Amino acid sequence: MLLSAFAVLLTFGLVIFLHEFGHFLMCKKLRVRVERFAFGFGPELLGVTYGETRFSLCAFPLGGFVKPAGESIEDCSGQPDEYFAKSWLERLGIVAAGPAMNYVLAFVLFFGVVWARGLPEPSTEAVIGELAEGFPAETAGLRPEDRVLKVGKDEVRNWTEMADIIHQNADRRVSLTVARDGKLQLIEVTPRFDKASGHGLIGITPKIEYKDVGFFGSIKEGANQCWLWTRYTVKTLASKLYHHERPDLAGPVGIVQMVSKAAHSRWEDLVYLIGLISVAVGFFNILPIPLLDGGHAALYVWEGFTRKKLTLKTLAVANSIGMVFLMSLLLFATYNDLMRIRETRRAKKEAAAEQQQKGKAPELPAPKEPVPAGKD
Repeated sequence: MLLSAFAVLLTFGLVIFLHEFGHFLMCKKLRVRVERFAFGFGPELLGVTYGETRFSLCAFPLGGFVKPAGESIEDCSGQPDEYFAKSWLERLGIVAAGPAMNYVLAFVLFFGVVWARGLPEPSTEAVIGELAEGFPAETAGLRPEDRVLKVGKDEVRNWTEMADIIHQNADRRVSLTVARDGKLQLIEVTPRFDKASGHGLIGITPKIEYKDVGFFGSIKEGANQCWLWTRYTVKTLASKLYHHERPDLAGPVGIVQMVSKAAHSRWEDLVYLIGLISVAVGFFNILPIPLLDGGHAALYVWEGFTRKKLTLKTLAVANSIGMVFLMSLLLFATYNDLMRIRETRRAKKEAAAEQQQKGKAPELPAPKEPVPAGKD
């Protein structure tokens, strides 16, 4: 429990603090006076004033903000060190610095994992690495490190052979013969049809092996991971919108679950997950949604294009739209999280009841010689 709480605070704290720190640094560079730099929302728990800035730690550590002087048009007195006294291009640089810092953090974390552990590559062996929560493999009782020897009556020599058979059996029950702790077990599982790929999935990933790529290779891979996860996010969202499907968004509840699970795994899993979350926060904030950095950026670009100063009415309307959208998105993501938890629990109960009716999965005598894992 304590480990999970620490991991959650570390994740939110690091990602949010560095995002706001990006805004703070750019304000300083452009000589914009910062009145307050706060981590969290609500009442101030701890605070110190250094120079012209009040640094605060607030009661609810699920956000943060930087408050530059003159950040709203009505408060701007025209002093040169105020936010709206700066040009639209300078303000654009300030709002862009937050998401940029998220990508810098993600790059550093990805680079660190690859440099310390090596470049992760999926094994070609039919050995389960991780299980997706709520998917058939987890509810059926499969475990990480299980070696799959047969799918139905077909022997499998590598991951590809195993995956091909599973893909072809969407919504049809198949039996897996797996080697676990020196014994063989027979486990039945029903692959779930996946609309995106068009085939059956049970929610497993191959075991990960690590390859040393050196310092410069780690730099390249750190940047590559930032690009790959951003591209994946764009493609996934575009596909969901195009097919009129509900986006599978994770809200605070889902993120806390993922972080807690990673905290009880290997250290590199947690570090890598923080990198993924930082990419997600950076990408989300560049979207042209009012109240987000991308929404502010869109208004400033429009100001520069039309050469007309933003008005208080324009900002008020944009902020109201943004508030409604973000609150709706938060409720939708939280609903997704709760439904995911509910479906996972229901699937586990059904699987447990089915196992009770059938009895324990039969244990088969171990083979005299281990079955060799083939290569592609």
